Amino acid sequence: MNVEAAAPVKPHIRISRVSKTFKGRKGDVHALSDIDLTIGRGEFVSVVGPSGCGKSTLLMLLSGLTPYSLGKIEVGEKLISSPNSDVGIVFQQDVLLEWRSALQNVLIQAEIRKAPLEAARERARELLKMVSLQDFENAYPKELSGGMRQRVSICRALLHKPPLLLMDEPFGALDAMTRDQLQLDLLRLCADNAMTVFFITHSISEAVFLSDRVVVMSPRPGRVERIIDIDLPRPRRLAMREDLKFTAYTRELTEIFKGLGVFREEV
Repeated sequence: MNVEAAAPVKPHIRISRVSKTFKGRKGDVHALSDIDLTIGRGEFVSVVGPSGCGKSTLLMLLSGLTPYSLGKIEVGEKLISSPNSDVGIVFQQDVLLEWRSALQNVLIQAEIRKAPLEAARERARELLKMVSLQDFENAYPKELSGGMRQRVSICRALLHKPPLLLMDEPFGALDAMTRDQLQLDLLRLCADNAMTVFFITHSISEAVFLSDRVVVMSPRPGRVERIIDIDLPRPRRLAMREDLKFTAYTRELTEIFKGLGVFREEV
């Protein structure tokens, strides 16, 4: 059965029959099985699934930092068989260097890539301004809140204008209000920096709010169970979460996870 909904005309990512098996002390661990997924250029796709279903593994395969066991992954015109330098990556933890200021942390990206520092510094300042950190560019990580630190890490990932942004539960450790603001910041950054976004989350409502499509993963070994097109207008506003259409999408996704046995309600 084909579970994949129609993607935009120009595909950016093609994942074809991909599986991943890890060698464990007690035998093989089958993390992913037979993943087929096409993501269009400029599309925002969220992946939702239970813990241990292989969401983060799939992201690492896309980055080229982890090799897949079977199948094929193409990003743009490139077959991914080694680390992909054409991406930006944001993890749940900001992994900032404590001895460098916010601006210097963003500029690490340029230093590693040996890019011209003057142009990189100008872009870094523009990015920090876009997330309201223009007054904190000389502050050190210990002087920043969790949300501010994560904004810096997002700016660092975007410094080199990557066509693909990979995000692994970037807001999972934040309080609800900070999370709401960072979702809005991310949508604004996406609008101003044309790119494809592959976003992992455990939050159904977050996935619906941000995405063009939501990919539902089954319990391990992870498979693509369903793909839901999110037909909500952009730009997205927080009030949209009270809309009946938004509620219908969250209910549909919740029911899918109930069917998978992820949610169990006692009667």
